[in-house]
Amino acid sequence: MYPLSVFQGKERLCVAGLMSGTSVDGVDVAIVDLWIENGDLNHELRGFSTVLIPISLRKEILGVCEGTCDVKSVSRLNFLLGDLFADAIISAIDSAGMNVCDVDLVGSHGQTVCHFPYENPPSTLQIGESSVIARRTGIITVSDFRPADMAVGGQGAPLVPLADHLLFSDFEKGRMLLNIGGIANVTVLPAGKTREDISAFDTGPGNMLIDAAVEYVSSGREFYDANGARASSGEVNKKLLKSLLSHPYFRRVPPKSTGREEFGKDFFDKVITDSDCEQGSIVATFTELSAISIFSALDSFVTESIDEIWVAGGGVHNDYLMGRLRQLFSGVAVRSLVELGLNPDAREAVCFAVLAYQTIKGKTGNIPEATGASFPVILGKITLP
Repeated sequence: MYPLSVFQGKERLCVAGLMSGTSVDGVDVAIVDLWIENGDLNHELRGFSTVLIPISLRKEILGVCEGTCDVKSVSRLNFLLGDLFADAIISAIDSAGMNVCDVDLVGSHGQTVCHFPYENPPSTLQIGESSVIARRTGIITVSDFRPADMAVGGQGAPLVPLADHLLFSDFEKGRMLLNIGGIANVTVLPAGKTREDISAFDTGPGNMLIDAAVEYVSSGREFYDANGARASSGEVNKKLLKSLLSHPYFRRVPPKSTGREEFGKDFFDKVITDSDCEQGSIVATFTELSAISIFSALDSFVTESIDEIWVAGGGVHNDYLMGRLRQLFSGVAVRSLVELGLNPDAREAVCFAVLAYQTIKGKTGNIPEATGASFPVILGKITLP
């Protein structure tokens, strides 16, 4: 029997979506049931868990991102992460009180180690070997979603807008889905509109530079600003903030995407070297950069009316950053996605479960208006156990 024939006629699929983002701090696994009812995609989150990435492994991955490792290291990490991802999936299934045989499909984003959408040719690389995932779990795995979009002229990002549209669109209210991970990105869902009316793009750094600042001022003892405590106790350096906001990315017109190549360690180190910013102001200033750049992106590039902003990703736990966003977006409700019924930490993992579902059903997964692709395409590569 043809292996993929098991999906024929099966209306409800259980999919494990897997995400490891640009913060490189953990592997998120969302186990979600997906089915079509009355023409709409429905979902039920059956389990969610995060496996922390060991500090030593995180340093190796960041070494690849920063270009300090050789090809052998990339090859090794590809298989090492495949094992880590498989362990995370098996652990999440067990924590949900399920068996591996209950899960029909895995959708793995992989770990981005480089993303060059503006080079000629554009390229991107996500590692975490899908053959290892499929073999270890025994589950058909969809992975490597971004290249298919790039092959038709897109930037390969952002890819979550279609899932946002299918899961969170509202006929009466204009919504913005804001994910504050290492990089912050938005999906704008105009009230009652179709997928062709959606806009989405990366606004710039989310937690990435905040985390770098915390690691710097703590001499490597801390890796994130818990509840925004450091930012709230510091004073923004207006001179440095003005310089940071002059970065050309913030003026670039969507579709656009970014990553560590523009806002990673090299960028942070240069800023600190060139600046006379006092240590007590560093975290506050980079936090303000994230808040202002998110607000300015909506103000500059979004023309549709927005009634609600729903926030997901690690930044939702930064009370100070959330408070600044509420101040900046006065008159628009800024809320955690948990109030819409979904764990905000699970949002991207759920989205890649949806994209795997789309792929296995032979449906397109990108939105050209968001990525710049010439037309919609089916995303990902399918790996059999």
